[in-house]
Amino acid sequence: MASDDGIVILEGGRRLPRADILVDNKKPGLFSRFSATQLGGMAIKAALEHTVVDPMLIGHVVMGMAQHSHRDSIYAAQGMRWRSGLANDVPALTVARICGSGVEAIAIGAEMTLAGLRHDEARPFTVVGGAESMQYPFTLYNQRGRRIGEAVQKYGPIDAKTLPPGTYLQDVLLMSLYDPSARMSMANTAEELGRRYSITREQADAFAFRSHTNASRARRAGWFDEEMQTVCVQLDGAEAPKVVAHDTHVMDDASLQAMAALRPAFEAGGIITAGNASAVVDGAAAMVIGKASDAASHGGKPIARIRGVGVAGCDPKIMGIGPVPATRNALAHAGIAGHQIDHVELNEAFAPQALACIREFEAMGIDPERVNPMGGAVALGHPLGATGAVLTLTCAYALRRNRQRYGLITLCIGGGQGIALVIESV
Repeated sequence: MASDDGIVILEGGRRLPRADILVDNKKPGLFSRFSATQLGGMAIKAALEHTVVDPMLIGHVVMGMAQHSHRDSIYAAQGMRWRSGLANDVPALTVARICGSGVEAIAIGAEMTLAGLRHDEARPFTVVGGAESMQYPFTLYNQRGRRIGEAVQKYGPIDAKTLPPGTYLQDVLLMSLYDPSARMSMANTAEELGRRYSITREQADAFAFRSHTNASRARRAGWFDEEMQTVCVQLDGAEAPKVVAHDTHVMDDASLQAMAALRPAFEAGGIITAGNASAVVDGAAAMVIGKASDAASHGGKPIARIRGVGVAGCDPKIMGIGPVPATRNALAHAGIAGHQIDHVELNEAFAPQALACIREFEAMGIDPERVNPMGGAVALGHPLGATGAVLTLTCAYALRRNRQRYGLITLCIGGGQGIALVIESV
C-alpha cells in the first residue's frame, strides 16, 4: 500500500465523544437514547460536513459494529448511511471483527477501492468507520416454540407476568464478554496474561493512572478538539439540551491511592479492577478515504496514507496479545521497522493486557513512551466496533500536529485475534 497512488484518509474525519453507558454508575448514560445506527449516522454526517469532497462522490459506506444493541441494529451500516443524509443509491456494508471492526472497516474500504471489483469510478470515495451503542439489552434465550402461559410462544412480545417463577433475563453485555472457545471471560484472559508476564497490581494501577493523566492533559490542551463532534442531548425533564463535548470517563483527579483501594473485579487475588479496565462507553467515528490521485482530482486534502494492515490469530486464552503478531504483519506490509513508529494507539482493553503488548513492542524497537501519549481506553473508553476508527483519527491528527511520520493503531480481539494499521502522515 506504499505506492504513490495508494489509499489516503482525507482531512475532516470526526468522532463523537465517548460517553459512559451509565452516569455515575446509577443512571442511564448520556447516549442511552441513541441506537448504534443513530450514533454512526451522526459521525458520518459530521465527517461529510468537514471533508472537502462533494458527498455525491461517495460510492460506498463501510462501517464496523460488534454487537446488536437495538431493534434497528440489523440494518447497521445502511441505517447509519441514511441517517447521515447520503442518498439511497449509496450501498453500505457492515463489518464485524468484534473489537477490531473499526480498523477492519478501513481496511475493507481500502481493499474494495484497490481491487476495483466493486469500485465506482464515478464515485471514487468511501466512508469508513465504526459505531457502537453498548446499551445492550437484557434478553431471554431459547423460548421460541415453548409454552409460556396459555400458548406456545411463536412470534411477538412476551408478557413478563406469564413467565415461570425463577426466570431471569440474561445481560447481553456480560454474555458477550465470555468466550466459549477459551472458556473464559475477556477479563480472565487478561488476568492470564498478567500471570504469564509477571505483571503486578501496582504496575496495572500505575498504567491506569498514566492513561487518565495523559488523557486529562490531552483534553485540557485541546488535542482532541479537531477530531471531535459535539453532541446535544435532550435529557428527560431538562429545559435545555445538554452539550456533550468531551469523553465522559476521563478523571482529572485520578490517584494511585484511590485505585489501590479498589477490589479485584474478576478473580480472587486478581489484578484487574474497575479502575484499570477499559471503560464501557458508547461512541462512533467516520472518515472518507480514496485513492491519492482521486483526492488530488477532486480537491480532497489527505491527512494520512494507509501503509500497511496486519491481522493475526492467537490463543484465545491470551487473546489480548493479538496486537503483537498483528503489528509484526502490519510493519512488514508497510516495509518499515518498529523504531520508525512515532505514535502508537494501542487499545487498552485491560491494563495487564496493554502492558504485555508494550513489552513485546519494545522488543520490536517501539518506544514505550510513544504508546498512548494521549491516554487510552482505561481513561477514554472502548466502544467495541467504533474504537479502531476512533484511534485512527486520534493517531492521524496527532501525527500532523506533532509533525511526525508513522503511526500504529492496534487492538486485541476477543476469541483470539489482533489487528493493526500503519499510517503515514502526509
